Amino acid sequence: MAINRNFRTCPTTGLVFHEQADRLIRWNAVAGVVSLLVGGVLALLVTLTRWPAVHLLPADWFYLVLTAHGLDMLVFWIIFFEIAVLYFCGAVLLRCRIAAPRWAWLGFALMVIGAVTNNVAVFRGDSSVMFTSYAPMGAHPAFYLGLILFAVGALIGCFVFLGTLVVARSEGTFHGSLPLVTFGAVTACIIAIFTIASGAIILIPTFLWSIGLVSHIDSLMYRTVWWAFGHSSQQINVAAHVSIWYAIAAIVFGAKALSERVSRTAFLLYICFLQLASAHHLLADPGLTSNWKIFNTSYAMYLAVLASMVHGLTVPGAIEVAQREKGYNRGLFEWLRKAPWGNPVFSGMFISLVGFGFLGGISGVMMGTEQLNLIIHNTIYVPGHFHATVVVGTTLAFMSMTYFLIPVLFRRELMFPGLARWQPYLFGLGMSSFALFMMGAGTLGVPRRHWDITFAGNPLGYEFPGTAYLMMGIMALSGIVAVVGGIAYLLITVGSVFFGKRIGGSEFKALSVREGRASPPAPQPVAAAITGHGSIGIGGFVAPGTFTLALVFLVAFVLYYFVNWKYLSTLWPLS
Repeated sequence: MAINRNFRTCPTTGLVFHEQADRLIRWNAVAGVVSLLVGGVLALLVTLTRWPAVHLLPADWFYLVLTAHGLDMLVFWIIFFEIAVLYFCGAVLLRCRIAAPRWAWLGFALMVIGAVTNNVAVFRGDSSVMFTSYAPMGAHPAFYLGLILFAVGALIGCFVFLGTLVVARSEGTFHGSLPLVTFGAVTACIIAIFTIASGAIILIPTFLWSIGLVSHIDSLMYRTVWWAFGHSSQQINVAAHVSIWYAIAAIVFGAKALSERVSRTAFLLYICFLQLASAHHLLADPGLTSNWKIFNTSYAMYLAVLASMVHGLTVPGAIEVAQREKGYNRGLFEWLRKAPWGNPVFSGMFISLVGFGFLGGISGVMMGTEQLNLIIHNTIYVPGHFHATVVVGTTLAFMSMTYFLIPVLFRRELMFPGLARWQPYLFGLGMSSFALFMMGAGTLGVPRRHWDITFAGNPLGYEFPGTAYLMMGIMALSGIVAVVGGIAYLLITVGSVFFGKRIGGSEFKALSVREGRASPPAPQPVAAAITGHGSIGIGGFVAPGTFTLALVFLVAFVLYYFVNWKYLSTLWPLS
């Protein structure tokens, strides 16, 4: 079988695109954006229902919409885009052909079929089991089959990515260690394989149960194994969006990691410990010992927290060093003030970094403490936390990367550039406020899954304090702002891809291995910064501004942690 060796070199960035990889990245990204569109419409319906003043949907429709929203956003949109990121970090950054393109297209087809099958099962009205789909609640067999097909397709994509690394090494398109961004993608891939295997272990028996071939699914066993899939699927996101942070720092500033060895070690900590955060969903379950809970949610999980804090320090630190080398060396924060805040590639990434750290990271550590978890377990605080991590952190990082890929990958000029400058602020700040006030309402006890916090018509109703209603209202308004930001993103991306002005450049042409297709005629700034390995600073620190921001984060973390322990003492008095 002939191997496709058609490549093109982007004249602006120097990145080299294999023809099949180019198409696969495009189609996976497009499928992800379609899922984002569906999930975004559903998000608006959920928000307007959780807002007590509007309370849009009846109970049956609310749970149907919530189920579809969770799956389209947390599984389909994210993983479609992550597969595109894997192919980009493999074939493009290593400047080689993609391994087994036919298998890659089969994986993509299975993912599309699985996503459509699952959505059809939900919208037919008999699979409103929400994202968690806890047994003994049963969904239509197509619900589970769709997830299984999607997972198999994603698993194929992971192995194609790993095969691409072998191709790059065997054909000599890179030497030495993998580029840091690709190394981060390998981390995401390894976590993805673990996640998909966990999903198969529990979803296949549940599918057989749904068609009557298995008589019983133990609910505690289901929860324990399912969260190895349900939460770990979000840990793929963390490794992927951190890789994008490093890539954008290189793209926009030519920045290099302060210490690649330290950053790589942090990625390795993700592989070893990040999935343990799944345990925080099980801290109220009676079948697991306190020893297991405490170890998994404290001593071991803190190593994953350490990894995130390393990345949170090294990414802005690398940007600061790059900016100071360009002369922005006055005071602590000139490098940050003079950053290109009108460039959505940078602004989206930086809002993603700050929101993920301050909102998602601090709240995640609090949730992962067994005693403190009791305050907010199964309250609306939990979706507030993962909107801060998955939406502000991951989705906004993916959006910012899209603004780079549209001219480079799709070779189209960006439409509505003025709107594009504001889109990360609308979406990022709106969603940050949404998550913050959702967590505030959860702290006051607003339930996670009940569709009506007023409990209207319920003889055993409960009246929340007025502050809870205020927070839910502000949450809803913030969510509407974020939805407007999401609409702007879809308008810009879809309009640019289909109607944007065509950008000229080199076309695909066949090259042999001997011709060194991996090397552009002259190293270009973006390619060199991503794949490559004066006197600046203040008081001996090369990145004093970043160090100061890290201290602010530490103070915020300690204060929030103390406040929650104090709050717990008022709810759980000792006599």
